[in-house]
Amino acid sequence: MDLSAGLQKMSMEQPTAGGTMICLTCEGLCTGFQPHSWRKACVVCRCSQEEHAPSSDLEDDRKMGRLLVDSHYSHLTAKVKGGHGCRVYKRNRMIVTNPVVSRKDPTFHTVTYDWAPAGLTQKLAMQYMDMLPDDRCPVAGTEGAAHRRRQLARQLPVYDQDPSHCHTISEAEKQAMASFVKNFKEEALGVGVVVLPGEGKKAQEKNCASLSEQAIQPTSNGTVENNDKKSVYQCSGCGEVAPEESPVVYAERAGDQKMWHPTCFVCAECGEMLVDLVYFWKDGSLLCGRHYGQSVRPRCPGCDELIFSELYYKGSDGQLWHKEHHCCWECGQNLDTPCSCSKKT
Repeated sequence: MDLSAGLQKMSMEQPTAGGTMICLTCEGLCTGFQPHSWRKACVVCRCSQEEHAPSSDLEDDRKMGRLLVDSHYSHLTAKVKGGHGCRVYKRNRMIVTNPVVSRKDPTFHTVTYDWAPAGLTQKLAMQYMDMLPDDRCPVAGTEGAAHRRRQLARQLPVYDQDPSHCHTISEAEKQAMASFVKNFKEEALGVGVVVLPGEGKKAQEKNCASLSEQAIQPTSNGTVENNDKKSVYQCSGCGEVAPEESPVVYAERAGDQKMWHPTCFVCAECGEMLVDLVYFWKDGSLLCGRHYGQSVRPRCPGCDELIFSELYYKGSDGQLWHKEHHCCWECGQNLDTPCSCSKKT
């Protein structure tokens, strides 16, 4: 991966119009984000908010802190000074400085990663980053960093766990949401760890057997034996060999015998790489937060929020909606009743 070339060709300063972010998807056709009163979209182009104005690092870290707090992964958060108990994500940023030898004086080339797996040596972290596609590597100022930020909003919707970000929600719905959040933090939420093949147990349990002892144990998921009676590690995603010298991702909730190539650690529903290695484990599959949420509760196609009320509307297409959201974008007419508008949801 040529990082310097990527830094030179990708400038991620967002285009603006009168101080308002222009939609990155509509290629300049949108004049700037104008929020709908309850839909998570722009009234001009109908694209999502994350396609217009990626949030700030601080805002993202606060959202992630809220997700991880009161879970097994609270150690990845830190208290905010003067924040009245609020905790933020201890996002691991990595800065790599390499000397560049020229004919005259030596200079230094510095690359900053907006996120990197925690707890790794720089060598292993760089091996992990080198395995990612260029447009998914979160180098500051590149498309990879912008994509990561959009995926934080897409895969981990803040309104799936924080009622203050929902349009309207009753006390009963808040209680149902609180129970949903408590359950997924206890039963499904996880953060993958990056280590070398065979070190999954070592990474997840401090008092474990040595790597050599693990390698000779027969397993049905992580390793097989070749003709030389040597353990061969396999990716649980693609089934291909995971070389012993290359980093893999382990998911604690999946057990210490399953491992994934970095690019195979993806949501089973959308196929997207799991942002910051945050996963939800359900029925033997990795899911992003969005698809885990809507596997437990229906998601309203209108406002994109999970439905925590028992009073919902079932459209003619079988989808479940908040009753008041089953309507036309233009006139608000119920979608089951034909209207004259040319564009509908």
